[in-house]
Amino acid sequence: YQMSVDQLHAEIDSVLALSIPAVMLFGIPDNKDACGSSAMHADGVVQQAIRAIKSHTQDLLVIADLCFCEYTDHGHCGVIRENADGSVDVDNDATLALLGQQAVSLAAAGADVIAPSGMMDGMVREVRQALDDAGHESVAILSYAVKYASHFYGPFREAAEGAPRFGDRRTYQMDPANGRRASREAQLDVDEGADMLMIKPAMSYLDVVSNIKRAFPSVPVAAYQVSGEYAMIKAAAEKGWLDEQQVMFESLISIKRAGADFIITYFAKDVATLLLST
Repeated sequence: YQMSVDQLHAEIDSVLALSIPAVMLFGIPDNKDACGSSAMHADGVVQQAIRAIKSHTQDLLVIADLCFCEYTDHGHCGVIRENADGSVDVDNDATLALLGQQAVSLAAAGADVIAPSGMMDGMVREVRQALDDAGHESVAILSYAVKYASHFYGPFREAAEGAPRFGDRRTYQMDPANGRRASREAQLDVDEGADMLMIKPAMSYLDVVSNIKRAFPSVPVAAYQVSGEYAMIKAAAEKGWLDEQQVMFESLISIKRAGADFIITYFAKDVATLLLST
């Protein structure tokens, strides 16, 4: 579901009370256009949210997702170009410059971590350079280094109003059948300056989580338990087919066992509540 900025203080208080260390922000603007221009505005919805959180507390790490799919009227993760044969796809290089502008805007608002998620080639280098040039050298980069063209994103895309209006994202997200490419993508991002690496989704790609952690033992590795993974457990529990609490723990333990240093999950508040009560 969506949350307005004026609801943030109560939500952040509940997060802090549960000792959850960080939140990740995604934004849905009032107006969308072909290049996602509202993502770069100083008064954009995520920029407003960051400032609201930071004015309320300094005890929470704020991670800002960096992408355009929620901000463009076509739902793709970058600028669209038309090819000579009439086909259309994302213009990687034209998108990079805009990602740099968006990253600076989010950092200026107070984001602690920028998380580029569009799987554009060279995105980490572009973001790092833009942040450094703007004096935000201390802002870290959590790269969605290994992001698959998965069918587990459905509930999030509905809530975030970010589904592609045409085509799909397979030209820039990864083929689920290709495991070897993950290490190459991660290495490129580390070489370009990524401070942390993410694998998304988590549960169907635990082998990839494990392989990446072994390949990069000194780099923090995150796994994102995405909306479809969460929704399947919730829906099955509602039908009485499984024990939600136990399956929640089992799913999160499997991600941790695979090697994730931290987990991004919609179960965060639920699992934190249970852990604090034991």
